[in-house]
Amino acid sequence: MRDAHLRLACRLLLATVCASGTSLSHAEEPSTRVHAFEALLDGHRIGEHRFTVVADGRGRRVTSEADFVVRVLGFEAYRYRHRTQEQWSGDCLAGLTSTTDDDGKKATVTLTRAGEANDITTGTASTSVPGCLMSYAYWNPALLRQTRLLNPQTGHVDAVQVEHVGARRLPVHGQVVSAEVWRITGGEAPVDVLLSPTGEWVGLDSLVAKGKHRLSYRLP
Repeated sequence: MRDAHLRLACRLLLATVCASGTSLSHAEEPSTRVHAFEALLDGHRIGEHRFTVVADGRGRRVTSEADFVVRVLGFEAYRYRHRTQEQWSGDCLAGLTSTTDDDGKKATVTLTRAGEANDITTGTASTSVPGCLMSYAYWNPALLRQTRLLNPQTGHVDAVQVEHVGARRLPVHGQVVSAEVWRITGGEAPVDVLLSPTGEWVGLDSLVAKGKHRLSYRLP
C-alpha cells in the first residue's frame, strides 16, 4: 500500500472523531464516558482510538487519543499519533487544541471561542468562523443535524451532508447488534457512523483510496 493511502486512512479516522449526552446540572457529580475503539484497516488491527468524555455543570471536556502503526511484511510502514483536547458548551465547541504526528509530519490546531466567533489557528495561519461549531463528534447525536464540521487535525471547516442510509448488524462487546447507519459526505471521503437504536456510537466505516481499502472502528 502506498504511503498516500495510509495517510488518507488515518485522516479519515480522525476527521477524528472523536464520542452522547447532555450537560449535567450544577448539582450533579461529573460523569465520565470512555469510548475505546479498535482501528482496523481492511480488517487488520492497526491500533486504538480512545475518546474520554467528562460532563459536569459547566459543559463537557473531551480527550481524543489515537495511535496507529501499519506494518507490511512485518516491517513498520507507517506510524500515526494524534491528541485532541476539546471543551464544549452545550453542543458548541468552546475551545480545542490538537497535535498530530503523521509519520514524522507534525501539525497543530487550536480553536478559541470569543463571543460568536471561533478563532482557528493552524501552524502560522489563522481564520475566524462565526456561530456554533462542532467537530466530527461522532459520540454526540447533535452531529446528525449539522451542515458543517471542524476537522480537528487540519483545522478546516467542512460543508457536510448527513443522511440515514439503512441498518447494519455488527458485533459489539461480543454480541451482534443492529445499528443504524448515518453517512457523512463532504469531507475527503464518505464516512458511515454506526449508532445503536438508543443513539450510542458503536462503530465507523469508510472506503478510502478510491474504494480499494476499508477503514473501521469497532468496539472489542
